[in-house]
Amino acid sequence: MSGLLAAENLKAVEKQFDIELGHLPRATQESATEYYPQFEQTVRQEAAQMAQHYELFYCLEQSIRKLITEAMEDVEGGNWWEEKVPQQIRDEVKKLIDKEVDNGITRRSDRAIDYTTFGQLSIIISSNWSLFATIFKSPRAVERVMSSLNLLRGPIAHCCPLSEDEVDRLQLTVKDWFRMIG
Repeated sequence: MSGLLAAENLKAVEKQFDIELGHLPRATQESATEYYPQFEQTVRQEAAQMAQHYELFYCLEQSIRKLITEAMEDVEGGNWWEEKVPQQIRDEVKKLIDKEVDNGITRRSDRAIDYTTFGQLSIIISSNWSLFATIFKSPRAVERVMSSLNLLRGPIAHCCPLSEDEVDRLQLTVKDWFRMIG
């Protein structure tokens, strides 16, 4: 009985800290290549290569949303979305939320900012530059880097392989982003 209690406690720790302690054997999962053998090998290889770029962009976009949210909440409080985000962006986000609700699918998030596009995130920053001037060094740099990231996002989001030059450009632009912050 004490072993069962210890295992349950370990599961709770894993869940709380989003880690795997290794006390249970890993469940085997079929990979997409095994599950969808009808896809050509070259397409599966491209997908595996593109997955790393998607992961990078996912993390970057989520961190930008977090940065915006925290900066806005610190200065403007909990009502920042209604008070400081341009009306056009709020309207577009509301349409996306309504579309998900009307189609009976699970909402992607309870946070409106999670419905914004990368370009809209850039507009939120530039529309509130006085607030973000303490975070970023230059509004022009933010505009340039965000524009470049937005262009690089297209092939990643729309399942097209990035050329070697664009992979290099993505890596450099991400470095530019972090350098720009501080």
